[in-house]
Amino acid sequence: MNSMNKLKMWVTVGLLSLGTSLSACPGQAVAASSTVKHPAKQQVLPITGSWINLAYKDVRNKYTNPTNFDNNDPKLWEAKVREMAQMGLEYLVFMEVANDGKAYYPSKLMPWHYTKGVKSPVDAILDEAAKHNVKVFMSTGWAQNQDDNLQDPVIKKRQLQIMDELAALYKNHKAFYGWYLPVEDCICPVFAEHAVQAVNSLVEKAHELTPGKKTLISPYGIGLSEFDHPDFEKQMAKLKVDIIAYQDEVGCVREPFPIPGLKKNWERMRKVHDKLNIEMWANCETFTWEEGTNDRQSALIPAAYSRLLSQQVAASAAGIDRIISFMFGGIIENPASPYQLGQPVGSNKTYADYMSWKAGDNYWKMMESAFLNQLRNGATQEMAMPEQQMLFDGKLAEEDKDDARWMHFAQGCHDCVVDMKKVTNINTVMLRYLNYHAGNVVAPMKTYLYLSNDGKNYRLAGIKDAPCFPNNKHDAWIDAVLFNNLKEKARYVKVTFDTPQQTFVDELFINPTK
Repeated sequence: MNSMNKLKMWVTVGLLSLGTSLSACPGQAVAASSTVKHPAKQQVLPITGSWINLAYKDVRNKYTNPTNFDNNDPKLWEAKVREMAQMGLEYLVFMEVANDGKAYYPSKLMPWHYTKGVKSPVDAILDEAAKHNVKVFMSTGWAQNQDDNLQDPVIKKRQLQIMDELAALYKNHKAFYGWYLPVEDCICPVFAEHAVQAVNSLVEKAHELTPGKKTLISPYGIGLSEFDHPDFEKQMAKLKVDIIAYQDEVGCVREPFPIPGLKKNWERMRKVHDKLNIEMWANCETFTWEEGTNDRQSALIPAAYSRLLSQQVAASAAGIDRIISFMFGGIIENPASPYQLGQPVGSNKTYADYMSWKAGDNYWKMMESAFLNQLRNGATQEMAMPEQQMLFDGKLAEEDKDDARWMHFAQGCHDCVVDMKKVTNINTVMLRYLNYHAGNVVAPMKTYLYLSNDGKNYRLAGIKDAPCFPNNKHDAWIDAVLFNNLKEKARYVKVTFDTPQQTFVDELFINPTK
């Protein structure tokens, strides 16, 4: 995706050529007759779309496109489309249908990337998608490489020729929903004029070839945009595209703590879109990086689902219309799949956590409520020791180690004691903390829950390990230790934990409520 490819060039991004690499996304277009207002949503949206990545063969795709699989095998893609449909995905977006002058479909313009006589991967994906009522955005790229320059008239001509050919082959296919236009330029400080013109020329071609089909772009740079620039809204208003799925760039790690700023930027972009007749989608990145670099020299691996859930919350709370993602294939993988892509264990863990959230698992719904700032503590500051009262002040921190709402616990063993003032039914205890291994901020080790009626004689009510996810070289995310369904009676609650370095906690919930 462009946000990955151009990660180290963002300072001069206004001078970049028009890129065509990608990230992910889908949605529904707004009627052109009126401007629609979208109030902020409190319901957290699931991820309902993913990019399909055929071409990438570099180190980034060590797990997503491994060398031990034939990436053109129609059976592989039939399985992957079926699995993604079972996960609730409604949209698939082709990142590319051609690359380096070769096609993944039966082209007459170019030689083929796949073996003649075998079903093309594009046909396999479309046909399987149709069986599951999944809508597919067809890509126009890449004609030459992973960074087509659509300012080049030769490349622009070839892209239009590809669209002609694809429309002739697939415009009546049940699964063909729209076009992905790989004009993956930066909206920073504003969307460049050459990018606007490239988008609009491809939109016009799409409408000519396939009237009624939607058009989608996925630019990057929301964190670098100048929303107050006098030309920002002006440039966006020129666009004739139906849907913009903005890359949230959390996976790219442009900065150590991207999510707090992202929340504000989603809200600002929502205000812009309320003046446009363009659907606003979020392209939430599911990945992090295997090595210490966050560029083309490191493999894409799954991020902890706690981080991804926070991304979903940020987009949903701002009133996003739909969430899609770069990407699911090789990142969030069903362990029952006959084609096991993705980082061993990690991709299956993220799958299990995401599906648990979708199923309404109590841990994830409590985390969601906390991210939305809807979770209220059943204990008050007056019930805690004076030095620990900030754990009960209702002020939840964000994914930033410098947030003043984190209470710092140094290496060693710590007790947190709460006097509920009377014998009380104790059903739920949750300790919320920050993971940021890059800054030596870690989860507690064993966490012990003790209960007492007199404050002297305590009984052990539970022992928990903190959630553990090994892909932690870059990300800051929030997790919790949860004691649930306790059905105990006690006046005093004591939570004890060890930390090998330092642990940051913002709230100790006792019997939380929404």
